[in-house]
Amino acid sequence: MEMLDRRHTVATQSYNRWLIPPAALAVHLCIGQAYATSVYKNSLIEHFDASQTAIGFVFSIAIVMLGLSAAVFGTWVEKVGPRKAMFTAACCWAAGFLVGSVGIATGQLWVLYLGYGVIGGVGLGIGYISPVSTLIKWFPDRPGLATGMAIMGFGGGAMVAAPLSRQLLSYYDPAYDPTDAASLADGHALTLLFVTLGIVYFAIMMLGVANIRVPAPGWRPDGFDPSAVKKKALVTENDVSAANAIRTPQFWLLWTVLFCNVTAGIGILEQASPMIQDFFRDGAGDSSVTVAAAGGFVGLLSLFNMAGRFVWSSTSDFIGRKPIYMVYLGGGIILYVALALVGSTSTAIFVLVAAIIISFYGGGFATIPAYLRDLFGVFQVGAIHGRLLTAWSAAGVAGPLIINSFLDSAGGAGSLDAGSYRPALFTMVAILGVGFVANLLVRPVAAKFHEDMSAHRAEAEAEREAVVSEEDPTGSAGNSTVRLVLSWAVVSILLAYGVFQTITTALKLFSS
Repeated sequence: MEMLDRRHTVATQSYNRWLIPPAALAVHLCIGQAYATSVYKNSLIEHFDASQTAIGFVFSIAIVMLGLSAAVFGTWVEKVGPRKAMFTAACCWAAGFLVGSVGIATGQLWVLYLGYGVIGGVGLGIGYISPVSTLIKWFPDRPGLATGMAIMGFGGGAMVAAPLSRQLLSYYDPAYDPTDAASLADGHALTLLFVTLGIVYFAIMMLGVANIRVPAPGWRPDGFDPSAVKKKALVTENDVSAANAIRTPQFWLLWTVLFCNVTAGIGILEQASPMIQDFFRDGAGDSSVTVAAAGGFVGLLSLFNMAGRFVWSSTSDFIGRKPIYMVYLGGGIILYVALALVGSTSTAIFVLVAAIIISFYGGGFATIPAYLRDLFGVFQVGAIHGRLLTAWSAAGVAGPLIINSFLDSAGGAGSLDAGSYRPALFTMVAILGVGFVANLLVRPVAAKFHEDMSAHRAEAEAEREAVVSEEDPTGSAGNSTVRLVLSWAVVSILLAYGVFQTITTALKLFSS
């Protein structure tokens, strides 16, 4: 356990920084499973003889715990270092599945709440933030690229987990047909699914634990000139503590920006499959979009969600964080208006507009850590990021609530058409407008909030001397080409599997 201590995770000067992205991806690809709970939701409803709302609470509890644990444990993550934090996240995430499997096996829904919802939710929160600040420190020249690579994994996690869960359920329950939306898996299969996922995810996350390091104090990439970054607008040379950050107007402006962007995007994600069917109903109430095609649409959104996290966040390194959020929010306003007014005229238009909106949604998640780094420095950016993620928890409640409230008042499932969605879509336009104004108001942080780093520099110097005096515990293997290739191979295979399965499903949208 001593190897989890921060002092054993400080890298030597020769450590290859490209080992850090696959370490982060190993964690985020696993915890991204949270977006794939709909795969077995109906089976859980049948098994527990519970309502949609009762089973939906499992996911809701997990997302709320993600935000709360990220906020509460953010400073602890910065203090103990990424390795101990990622190990803790792996233990909580795996334990969440194992405890949840006990709840399924015994028919006790509250145990599933405790396991996957509470314990697993803590793993979600700690796992989400633990690699982010480390990546920013390793990639000061491209912080948007770095955070985009990691948080892309969270978006891609569902693409891996959804088909894998269906295949495992069909293996454990031969009567279950993964191609039939009405087919349900039995309790035994669900129990074994949770046990399998808990074990497999723990093993994959250990890859990240083994590879993660923090750069030695004073380290910088070859050829990197910090002055080139500092000349950019809003990029500070100073640092702000997490305690001081929440006292600044900039923190709450960015909280509003993230809340608005997520609220708008999650509204479409939560309603994606029935929404595309409702938009293309004829006078008799029949939809020209089949259930299989709607599933393809959901898969396509997953691809754009993942791709947007990487592409848009990387783009922010060149055009700046504030301008990219003007694209997310301002472009989102235009696209939501287009979806409301002309979305029902063509399936192609509807799919294209919705896909770009979801790419902005994903990009907003991936870009926000780099935006925080620009404004508050790297000192406790992980802890600040954790506190900001409470906006996600709030948006996770607000987005679906807004959409579902309008749809319920319009008549509910089976009786909706494109016009039923317009009030909700125009409400999202107003919400994005609030976020757009909040982003415009962002200015550099006042000097009174800056941290006196003299004491921290002394600690960093002692840490640097310890690195020089101690041999790297991983030896030469830490920097070997073999280690680098194997690490990237594991996460690349997982991503390739998810992308292939998703594209296969998405093709049904165009072949129906």
